Amino acid sequence: MDIDIKNAKIDLIQWLTTIEDPSLIQKLMQVRSDESNDWWESITESEKESITKGISEANHGALKPYSEAKKIYEKWL
Repeated sequence: MDIDIKNAKIDLIQWLTTIEDPSLIQKLMQVRSDESNDWWESITESEKESITKGISEANHGALKPYSEAKKIYEKWL
């Protein structure tokens, strides 16, 4: 598998050197940018607050047993 990834990278590098279309280069640059963005920056403030609250509760031992959580969220699982 590792060899396949190395070969794929080499193929992509060779292909990139032949691209003349500026719009395709822009699309590829956008993909690169999107991949390097932190998911935390793309979620809402409400989602951030909810996650922060959950972490705080977990750090203070205010956790529910799995069986309770399963009952609450069963309809979505």
